[in-house]
Amino acid sequence: MTRMTWHEVAPDGAKALFGVHHYVTTRTSLPEELIHLVFLRVSQINGCAHCIDLHSRDLRKTMSVDKVTLVPVWEEVPHLFSDTERAALAWAEEVTRVSETHASDAAYRAASAAFEPKDLVDLTIAIAAMNAFNRLGAPFRLPVAARA
Repeated sequence: MTRMTWHEVAPDGAKALFGVHHYVTTRTSLPEELIHLVFLRVSQINGCAHCIDLHSRDLRKTMSVDKVTLVPVWEEVPHLFSDTERAALAWAEEVTRVSETHASDAAYRAASAAFEPKDLVDLTIAIAAMNAFNRLGAPFRLPVAARA
């Protein structure tokens, strides 16, 4: 079934959401690779094929295929991920699953220890933005670039 292209149907809404994306990717001190790593993990949790495809491709420009492949099981391969990456991935999972985790005090303490206050807020905005994109990409089945 072909579904509508959400950003063509609601261009003003798309512009607003892409404005948040632009802020996160150009106006924060978060490293670009870390942002895409978090975008990928959030998209994996939410099952957004388009976003998984897109952010996997973005990461493969600067990250080994092995590391990208193991993002879903990052906790099992800590030697592949820096302390900062592990903290960001843990916080991304906590915030994405907020209905289950309620952003626990323990998770907040860990994230706060790893990031300066502004960076933690910016990271959380990045996580929230990707969750919003996933909630549009998955239901409207945005296409993937991947081919068999």
